[in-house]
Amino acid sequence: MISSLLSVVSLRDLTLVQAVSRHGSFNSAARAMHISPSGLSHQVQKVEQALGAPLFERGGRRIVPTAGGQRLLAQIAAVLTAAEHLQQAARAGQVAFGGELRLGVPASLGPYLLPHLIAPFPQHFPGTRLSLSEGKPKGLLRRLHEGELDAVLGPPPAVSPAGIASRPLFFEPWEVMLRADHPLAGKSTLALNQLDAAEATVMAEYHQDGVAEAGQVQDVSLESLAALVELRGGYALVPALARDRLSSIAAVTLAKIRGPAPGRDISLYSREASPWGEDLIAFAELLRQIARRRPGLRLLD
Repeated sequence: MISSLLSVVSLRDLTLVQAVSRHGSFNSAARAMHISPSGLSHQVQKVEQALGAPLFERGGRRIVPTAGGQRLLAQIAAVLTAAEHLQQAARAGQVAFGGELRLGVPASLGPYLLPHLIAPFPQHFPGTRLSLSEGKPKGLLRRLHEGELDAVLGPPPAVSPAGIASRPLFFEPWEVMLRADHPLAGKSTLALNQLDAAEATVMAEYHQDGVAEAGQVQDVSLESLAALVELRGGYALVPALARDRLSSIAAVTLAKIRGPAPGRDISLYSREASPWGEDLIAFAELLRQIARRRPGLRLLD
């Protein structure tokens, strides 16, 4: 039997506890959850009293779980996941994704892929709302694992989280972005050996590919990357889907890479336990149809 203390703990209370664990700070978690820090602290204490054990060590600059709290937080995550599945199962079969697909997309992909997805999505999934979140691939996969997102688009992670399934979609090659006065500017194609790796400015998201390792790594958007190339000169490697947007910037030019071009694989990630299996298959097929029509992209098996 559930104790009377635990029976008054709500799913909202457990969500607040999970937010403190994720943010490592009552203030940051309170802002994210739209509650006052004192109110959040009260709700966390309520859960701790109901469980009869402290969840967090307080007093330091960062709030960290106690040893017992680590185990309890894993159970809290399981309860919240089960509650989400209960809600989704109740809506299953009514409309695709239960009426809403919460999709995470990396900031280096979203602005260039989504314009081709927005129009056909309601035609393929009538009555379903597409809710979008941008971020870094690692953070998006964490949010997927924690149940905040239903699916994520992005490159393969260094370590695949447990319980996450992937559906390969397409390969996207890099192109070379040069300042307009660069000696190689204006050429439609370039070989990588024509470029000086020391002149490269590379996005942090994909510098681990080993391309232009001697260059500067910047954790910025593609538009900011173009601004850096304009200011510093040199060149940057950018994803092919961004060509239309970046080619409109007068201060830079773009060239395709001659021969086998480096790039990134893009897959669709979802939780293995998701009740939207058939919907996810249909969504992956829609994305593959879009990729088939975009120059330079290659479908993955």
